[in-house]
Amino acid sequence: MSKKKKRDLSVFSLSFLDVISCGFGAVILLFVISMGSERLVIFDIRDALEKLFQERMAELMDVRTKKQDLKQILSQNELVEKELDDKIASMQTDLDELINRIKEADFGKEKLLVDVDNLEEEVDARERIVDIPQNESDLPIGVPVLSNHLIFIMDTSGSMRDPSTGQIWKSVTEKFKETLEIYPIVKAVQAMDADGNFILRSSRGQWIPDSRVTRDGIVRAIRNYEHHSQSNPVPGILRAIRSFRETKSPEDKIGIYIFGDEFTQTAEKVLNRIDTANSIDEETGERPITINAIGFPHVIKFERHFTRTGLKFANLMRELTYQHGGAFIGTH
Repeated sequence: MSKKKKRDLSVFSLSFLDVISCGFGAVILLFVISMGSERLVIFDIRDALEKLFQERMAELMDVRTKKQDLKQILSQNELVEKELDDKIASMQTDLDELINRIKEADFGKEKLLVDVDNLEEEVDARERIVDIPQNESDLPIGVPVLSNHLIFIMDTSGSMRDPSTGQIWKSVTEKFKETLEIYPIVKAVQAMDADGNFILRSSRGQWIPDSRVTRDGIVRAIRNYEHHSQSNPVPGILRAIRSFRETKSPEDKIGIYIFGDEFTQTAEKVLNRIDTANSIDEETGERPITINAIGFPHVIKFERHFTRTGLKFANLMRELTYQHGGAFIGTH
C-alpha cells in the first residue's frame, strides 16, 4: 500500500503576502497622500508669508519715504527759519539806524523851523538898543512856589558849558537842585532843552514822578547832555506849553523854569506868541502855566558890547515872567 505524500505547509503563503503587500501599499499611499497635503499647506503658508512680507516691505518703504520727505521739510524749514532770522536781524539793524536818524532829525527840526520863521528877527536882533521898555509897575519879589508840576527848559548852548570839560556848568545843575528844594510839594518834573527836545528821551511828552532818584537822574542827564541848543528858549517854551497844557487836570499847577543866559531875537513877537499859547483862562482869569526864569551871568559879564544878547535875555525874561505870573532871578 502506497503512502500518501504530506502537503508542505508555510505561514507565508501567497494569499498572506498579497494581504501584507496590499496593506503596506495602502499605508504608503496614505503617507504619500498626506505628504502632498502637507506640502500644499506649506505652500499656502509660504504664499501668505510672502504676501505679508511684501506688505510690510511696502509699509517700510512708505515710512522711509515719509521720513525722507519729513527730513527734507525740516531742512527747508530750518533754511527758511534761518533766512527769516537773518531778515529780522537786518530789519532790526535798519530800524535802529532809522530811529537814530529820527532822533538826530528831531534835534534839528525845531531849530530849523525857528531859523526859518524868525530869520528876520535874527537880523533885527543884532541892534544895540534893548527892545523892551522897562516895566515900572510893581513886580513880584521871589519865586511863587504853588506849582506842583515843574518843567525846566535848559539852554545847552556853548555859553552854558564849561570850556574845559564841555559839560553844562556845575552852577546850573546846582541851581536846578536848589530850585526844586524850595517847593513844598512836587508831584512830577520834566526837562527840555531850548530847542524843545526832551533831555530824557524815554520820557518824551510824559511827566516823571518826582523822587530823589528822579532828581539825581535829571541832574546827571543835564550835566552830560551832548546836544548844543541855540541860545533861544522860545521853541522850548512853546513846545512845553503845547505838550502839557491840554492834558492839565484842575489840580495840576504847572510851572516852567527857563535856565539861560542869552537871547538873540526881537522880543515883541516872542511875547505875543507865548501870550497866545498860554492865554488867560476865561473861567479862572489866570494863565494855565506859570513861567519863571533864572539868568546866568556868563555872557552878561563877558559878552561883546555890540550884541548885548545877555541883556536882551534878562530884559525879555523880566517882562515874560511878569506877564505869566512868575519871577525872574539873576544869579551871582
